[in-house]
Amino acid sequence: MFEVIPAIDVSDGALATLTPTGPRPVQAFGGDPLAAAHAAVTAGARWLHVVDVDLAFSGEARNLEVLAEITSLPVAVQAAGGVRDVEEVRALFEAGATRVVLGSAALADEQVATTILSAEGPRLAVGIEVDGGRIRSRGRDPVDLPLLETLGWVVSAGAHMLLVTSVDRVGHRVGPDLELVKRVGRAGRPVLAAGGIASIGDLRNVRAAGAAGAVVGSAALDSSMDLAAAIAEVT
Repeated sequence: MFEVIPAIDVSDGALATLTPTGPRPVQAFGGDPLAAAHAAVTAGARWLHVVDVDLAFSGEARNLEVLAEITSLPVAVQAAGGVRDVEEVRALFEAGATRVVLGSAALADEQVATTILSAEGPRLAVGIEVDGGRIRSRGRDPVDLPLLETLGWVVSAGAHMLLVTSVDRVGHRVGPDLELVKRVGRAGRPVLAAGGIASIGDLRNVRAAGAAGAVVGSAALDSSMDLAAAIAEVT
């Protein structure tokens, strides 16, 4: 079943959005991540994508309490935040995450990533942040890796799911990169798509491109997308 997954980015305990210069506060829901999560669950979301922005950019997991509060709701939670080592993976699982996204930065060390995938593969999605046709991570540890070669060893190492983000489309609501979704899908693992998704039409197109789901960011938070209608129509 196709999943529409609203994203909730959290910095210093409050809703945030990522900009080229770092996190910026979000005014929707009074900046309350739990209120945003409640609204998404009420709209019918079965999964939420919760990002610890501080972990991604500073290496400090400052929002584990918020994550734990959200995981108390009747919804599965995919936790992310530039996760790059087994300690960070475990901390997010201990806070209640259903699935953790292994950040693209972790792929710079094939041995470390392979060890994590061997231990936790079925409970992980591997983050594939793509910019200019290459894997280029955002956050505290930038990487620049070849896409297809990296996908090859990641799948061989035990990746069960891939989260592909079109970095240049994040926050711009210009539609998803469908060719990228198809390209990553040829690796033979379920794909979640992110970046540029702003309408029900975008969700239909991502589904038609073969994705198992889509992460929806600001369009879901500010109600420019009718989340309940989107979930009812495409899932």
